[in-house]
Amino acid sequence: MTQKVSGSPFLKPFFLKTPVRVASPLQQRRHTLPASEFRNLTSQDAISVFEIEREGKICVYFLQNSPYSLYVRCPELSLGWFEEGQLVAFIIGSGWDKERLSQKAMTQHVPDTPTVHIHVLSVHRHCRQQGKGSILLWRYLQYLRCMPGLRRALLICEDFLVPFYRKAGFKEKGPSEISVSNMQFQEMEYALGGQAYARRNSGC
Repeated sequence: MTQKVSGSPFLKPFFLKTPVRVASPLQQRRHTLPASEFRNLTSQDAISVFEIEREGKICVYFLQNSPYSLYVRCPELSLGWFEEGQLVAFIIGSGWDKERLSQKAMTQHVPDTPTVHIHVLSVHRHCRQQGKGSILLWRYLQYLRCMPGLRRALLICEDFLVPFYRKAGFKEKGPSEISVSNMQFQEMEYALGGQAYARRNSGC
C-alpha cells in the first residue's frame, strides 16, 4: 500500500508566476523564474524540518517524538515544498490501522493500511499568510489519491484549526482521546475516494 508512486503529477516541478526584472534576452535565457518543487522528504532534509518545527513552536509532544524517525520509515507519506532548493513547508504522515487515532499513533507507522495519519503540516515563518499551507495540503491529498489502497486520512488539531481543515474537505469525528499536557484536540477525517483533480482553483 505505501509503495512509492512514480510519475505522479503532483510531485513534478512547476514555476511560480512572479514577475521578474528582465535586463536582456541573454539574461532571459540564463535566469528562469524560481523553481518550485514538491517531493518526498529524505534524511537530508532533517535539519530543515527540525528548524521549521522549532520556529513554528509545533506541539512539544511531536518534537520530542522525532518526526525524523517517521518520515525515514515511510518517506512516501511525506511531502515537502521546496523553493530554489529550500524547504518552505512540509507534511509528514504515517500508516495507521485503527478506526480512531490513539496515543500510540503519534509514534507508530503501520505499513500496508488504508489509513494515513497526518502528523504535522508546517510552513516556514517567512512564508506564512501566503496560502502555502492550504496549497500544500491540497497537493498532498491529491498525491495520496494516486496511491493504491489508501482510503482516508486522519489528523488531530486544536479547535481553532477546525475551520481550516473543514474548508479542505475534512469532517469532524469528535474529540480525540489524545491529549498533550492540558491541550485537547479534535479528530478529523478526509475520504480519499475518487480521482485526483488535475487543477486547483485556489483563492489563497
